[in-house]
Amino acid sequence: MCCFSGNVDYVLGTRIHARMLSPGRQAVAYQMVFSAADDLAMILPLPVAKDTGEDAVNFIDLSEYPKFFNDLRSGFPRTLLRTRPVPADANGPFAGDTTLEVKRVGAFEASYVPTVKDFTRLDERFRLDPEVWKSLPQYADHGFAVFKLRKGEQEVHPMAFSFPTRHQGGLFFPTVHIHDGEVHAEEDFDHALYCQVQHTGLFAMTKWTESEKLASTFMQSHKAKGLLDPGGHVYRLRLKGKLKNEDIILGAA
Repeated sequence: MCCFSGNVDYVLGTRIHARMLSPGRQAVAYQMVFSAADDLAMILPLPVAKDTGEDAVNFIDLSEYPKFFNDLRSGFPRTLLRTRPVPADANGPFAGDTTLEVKRVGAFEASYVPTVKDFTRLDERFRLDPEVWKSLPQYADHGFAVFKLRKGEQEVHPMAFSFPTRHQGGLFFPTVHIHDGEVHAEEDFDHALYCQVQHTGLFAMTKWTESEKLASTFMQSHKAKGLLDPGGHVYRLRLKGKLKNEDIILGAA
């Protein structure tokens, strides 16, 4: 799922797409349905390559392709698709001062936080308690993509970005959960993971389902901002139920 800077009532239908754009640079697209009583931020820890600076992350605007994941799902017609309505006032912008660079990405304000200590340069509403990061030492050398979200019940349009990854031989999926201010060993998952890979390896894709057709037959590739290879197949993995609370690294890129 993701890490939230405040409490959320619920998060459902998380969808994540990952693809290596070029050697050493990975893209991620992310969408979910959530409800929260207050404005807050979604924080995605990223295994950025070392010494890449404050401009390491490139945010990608998918506001003109809100059905990106609906179309991805249509490439796997054998499983029932469940849809949820989107409130009319979803995705409205809001402003907040910060000393880190803030970028407008469609309906969002987004920032890249290069280290845990740099969270002090964000508004307090959009940080996690420092004690949380102490309980997650694996992120001590990570960077963080931060998306500011409005309160209420909504399905946000896909959030997307690329970053220089230290896992050049694998794809990273940000699936660790923090949405009540505490870290739990297990969490309830409701995820659909998608990816495109050039080399599937011997066993890496055994639990993944391959699309029946090429991406160009069910995706609007011209709206995908390079996130998709229209001439390749897409792979899908469902994660449902109580699972170990950790990120996923697929050993194929």
